[in-house]
Amino acid sequence: MNDLKIILRDTGAVLIAVGLISLLPGIVPIVFNERNSIEWIVVTCSIFLVIGSLFRLLGKTKDETRTRHAMVTASLSWLLISLISAIPFYYIAKIDFLSAFFESVAGWTGTGLTMFSHPSQLNHTLQFWRSFTQWIGGVGVIVLTLIVLARPGTGSFTLYRSEAREDKIHPSIISTVKTIWWIFLLYTGIGIVVLYVAGMPLWDAINHCMTGLATGGFSIRDDSMASYPTIVQALIIPLMIAGAIAFSAHYDFLRGKLKKFFKDIQTQALFILLIAGSLFLAYLNLSLYKTFLASFKYSSFQFVSALTCTGFANYNIALWNDQAKFLISIAMIIGGAAGSTAGGIKLFRIILLAKGVGWKLRSVFLPPKSTFGYKLGEKILGKEEAIEEMSEAAILSFLWLILLIAGIFLIMQTTHATLANSMFEVCSAQGNVGLSVGITSIGMNSIAKFMLILNMWVGRLEIIPILVFLRAIIKGGRIF
Repeated sequence: MNDLKIILRDTGAVLIAVGLISLLPGIVPIVFNERNSIEWIVVTCSIFLVIGSLFRLLGKTKDETRTRHAMVTASLSWLLISLISAIPFYYIAKIDFLSAFFESVAGWTGTGLTMFSHPSQLNHTLQFWRSFTQWIGGVGVIVLTLIVLARPGTGSFTLYRSEAREDKIHPSIISTVKTIWWIFLLYTGIGIVVLYVAGMPLWDAINHCMTGLATGGFSIRDDSMASYPTIVQALIIPLMIAGAIAFSAHYDFLRGKLKKFFKDIQTQALFILLIAGSLFLAYLNLSLYKTFLASFKYSSFQFVSALTCTGFANYNIALWNDQAKFLISIAMIIGGAAGSTAGGIKLFRIILLAKGVGWKLRSVFLPPKSTFGYKLGEKILGKEEAIEEMSEAAILSFLWLILLIAGIFLIMQTTHATLANSMFEVCSAQGNVGLSVGITSIGMNSIAKFMLILNMWVGRLEIIPILVFLRAIIKGGRIF
C-alpha cells in the first residue's frame, strides 16, 4: 500500500505542476479573441489540478521515493498527461479521441508525427498548444515538476533519473534543474529573435523556435520548413543541433569553456555523424537533383533533422529512394546526446557499444595477463564499471530494437506499406522524430495508431520504466 501512496503522491505533484504551467497557453485565445477555445484550456488545466490534488491527498506519506517508484511515476505521469492534454484537440479540432490522444502523445514526447495534414488551418490556440507540449515535453515534465516544487533530497534525483536523464551539472539536483531551464529559456529567446530578424513572421518564429529547440518538429505550416527562404532553413539547423547537445555541454559553452565543450565525446560524435551523414545522403540523392550543392541543401537539412530527432522537413522524403530512407532511419535510431532534448537510443550508448567492441577485440589479441585502460572520452573506467556500462547499454538497445521490429511488422500488416516505408515511420515514432513518408494520417488503421503511440511512449521514457509500470499493474500496485 505504501508503494501506491508514494506513486500517487509523486504523480500528483507532476500533474499539479503541468496544470499550473498549462495556464500559460490560455493567454493565446485571449490575445487572438478565440473565445470558444478558452474554456477547453481552462477545463484541461482544471482536470490536471483536480486529479493531481486528489492523488496528493490519497498519497500522503513521508517515505522516500525509490528507483522503481520513480519509474512507475514517470510512466504513469506521461500517460495521464497525454490523455488529459488530448481534450483541446478533441473539442476544438473536433477529431476522434484516439487521434487526439495520438497528437497529444506526439506533442509531449517531442515526436512530431501528426494527425493534422493542414496545421496552418488550426486556430492559434491549437497551434500554440501543440508547440507548448513539445517545448515542455522536450525538457521533461518531471524536470518541470522539480523546479516548480523544488523538493530537496535523494527522491528528487531518483525522479530526475526516471525520465531518462543521468547528467548532473551541479551537486544539487535542484540547482541542476534550474540551470537546465535557464539555458533552455535563454536559447528560446535568442532563437525567436534570430528567426524573426531573418524574415520569419513573429508567430512562426515563436512556434518553430519552441519545437525546434525541443527537437519536437511540430510546424504551423503544411509543408513544415519547405516554403521558408533558404536563410531561414539554414538558421533552423543550429537550433536543431543545439537541442541535441547535452545541457551539461551547453553549460560549459556558456561559461566560456570551449575546449571542454568540444572535447565532450557526445558532442564530437554528433558533429562527425552530421557531416559524414549529410555528405553520404547528398550522394545517395544526387540523381534527384541537378547538382551536388542542391542535393546537399536538402539532404543535410533532413539528416540534421533526423539525427537530432527534430522532425522538420524541407522536402517530401517519400520521393527519396529506399537507400536514402534507410540511412535516415538509422540516424533516427541513433538520436542525439544523452541529457539533451533529443530521442533515439542516444549517442552515449552507441559510443559505449562501439568502444565495447574495441575493448573486447583488444582483450582477445593481447596476452592473457595483459591489462589496458578502459577510456571513454576523457574518463578512465575500471574494468567492472566498463562492463556494467556496456551491459546496460546493450540490454536497453536490444529491448529498444525488439519493440522497433515488432512495430515495423505491425505497421506493414495494418497499412500494407513497404518495408522501407514501415521501417522509416516506426523509427521516426520510436526515435521521437516526426519525419514521415505519408503513413501517419488521421485515416490510418486504429491498431497502427496504437502501435505508434506505444513506440513514441517507449521512445521517450526508454523501455525499462514501461516494463516496471506494467509489472506494477499486474501485481496490483506492488512493485517490490
